[in-house]
Amino acid sequence: MTFSPASPPSSAPSISSAVLATTGITVYGCGNDEAALFRQLAPRFGVRATLTQDAVSEDNVELASGNRCVSVGHKTPVTAAALLALRQAGVTYLSTRSIGRDHIDVEYAARIGMSVGNVVYSPDSVADYTLMLMLMAVRNAKATVRRTDLHDYRLHEVRGRELRDLTVGVIGTGRIGAAVVDRLRGFGARVLAHGNRTGTGTGTAADHVPLDDLLRSSDIVTLHVPLSADTRHLLDERRIRRIKRGAFVVNTGRGPLIDTEALLAALESGGLSGAALDVLEGEEGIFYADCRNRPIESTLLARLQKMPNVLISPHTAFYTDHALRDTVENSLVNCLNFESGKQHV
Repeated sequence: MTFSPASPPSSAPSISSAVLATTGITVYGCGNDEAALFRQLAPRFGVRATLTQDAVSEDNVELASGNRCVSVGHKTPVTAAALLALRQAGVTYLSTRSIGRDHIDVEYAARIGMSVGNVVYSPDSVADYTLMLMLMAVRNAKATVRRTDLHDYRLHEVRGRELRDLTVGVIGTGRIGAAVVDRLRGFGARVLAHGNRTGTGTGTAADHVPLDDLLRSSDIVTLHVPLSADTRHLLDERRIRRIKRGAFVVNTGRGPLIDTEALLAALESGGLSGAALDVLEGEEGIFYADCRNRPIESTLLARLQKMPNVLISPHTAFYTDHALRDTVENSLVNCLNFESGKQHV
């Protein structure tokens, strides 16, 4: 669907009328919820938006014809072949509607003359969800709800724990990590933090320590770093063995930050008390799909889901009305900034 240019709202970036009159963006992998927001916001920013539910591929780059900017979702990897086809179609800027860019070969895009940008959105969405998962993990929520669904109303044999009695290790101190630290302060927990940068709010609210010290001392370890070659399997077998016995692991970042086989071994041996995972290695093709009538091919996921002390959710921590609006709006702003020379990468 294509929209005619309109006057931007007062909050829009300062862009020349010539740029606004010619700015177009093709939005790939656009769900119904995103489409409603693009229909609402694109005309206000003076952007012609072409929307499609299909993920970008070599077969549908014609939808980007005439547009230098495209937007993609995080649910499907963008292949090198798709990037090359987009570039040959005249696309020079790709904005992903996510914070992470690990589903895109950014280096290859740069080699062929294409810039890749990401969006920022409310860190509160993921931070709130992270705290919810922590509380559910330490209060045995999965086992309790399962037993109650079967009309077994007896108390669980394992008592819950209170956050004020625990030490929480936050790995990654950017916007989301800082928001998690801020929330933990309200619960009275002792907070340890490890990261390359200190987000606003982590200064006096957390003790910044080396990673090994954090792992040895934390009752809960939560991950908030981007996925890269350096952070893939950040929690590998060696580091998982160093985690305090009886601790919980929470991951709302990216699945491959954890070596899932090593995590399973620690859970099955009793070295860890539990895990709460909103993301998982090999989630592609499973998360965001209706798998009720087909077998799950991931044996790791199947093993984890059988465990009463492991919570799994389908990469949904980011998914709030506020964050979704931020995502769509900033996708449009990224495109406008690129067209005006204020490139966001």
